[in-house]
Amino acid sequence: MIRGIYTAASGMLAETTRADTIANNLANGNTAGYKKDVAISKDFASVLIQRINDGPEAPVIGGLGVGTVIDEIATIQSTGAMRYSGNPLDFAIDGKGFFAVQTAAGIRYTRNGAFTRNARGQLVTADGQEVLGQNGPITLPDRGIVTVDSTGNVTVEGATVGQLRVVEFDNERELIKEGANLFQAPNNGRQATGKVSQGFLEQSNVNVVSEMVNLISGYRAYELNAKTVQTHDQLLDKAVNEVGKIS
Repeated sequence: MIRGIYTAASGMLAETTRADTIANNLANGNTAGYKKDVAISKDFASVLIQRINDGPEAPVIGGLGVGTVIDEIATIQSTGAMRYSGNPLDFAIDGKGFFAVQTAAGIRYTRNGAFTRNARGQLVTADGQEVLGQNGPITLPDRGIVTVDSTGNVTVEGATVGQLRVVEFDNERELIKEGANLFQAPNNGRQATGKVSQGFLEQSNVNVVSEMVNLISGYRAYELNAKTVQTHDQLLDKAVNEVGKIS
């Protein structure tokens, strides 16, 4: 019975982490370029069950799991829908690739192309991080129409001012998600095959309806495990206080 309590409790802990992950996905459902996370669980080491007192060879019944644990929080890198914004400093990547930005912690990567221009004329993210070109930050003149082609070349009134640094990675599972919709990468990647679209933003790849269904399913699983703990507690109470009682 004690093992049953620990098994059910591990399920409750796993569902709590899963609910937190889903809640974060829902909170970022309208964040441009956001990639949803999925909590992947695995079972603890299973034990082999055998029948005893059943002849010289104990027949094997099967395996019995003794709990579950969240193995990893995986990020789904599927592309979100493209939304036309009409803002000349909004960019989306059609296909694979990430924009490179300079942060205080080093170079980071993002799919959120909602950029703006700071007081120094540099192209920056909404959080003020410099958007990198092939030769460093991109600086825009005070005036002029900004045009960006599919390869990321930035021109103002026909004069090229830089090329957006858009890179992709052979193994996107190696990317580490950080806050502010940024990823840390193990290497500098390579030139992306995705095409840049000006005046568009990539939407989050979160399906709100699906996430709500997952949240309800997780709540029911948590509730079931909680009832299992309660039942085992009641059985332990009877075993301690009633079994063997002399009337």
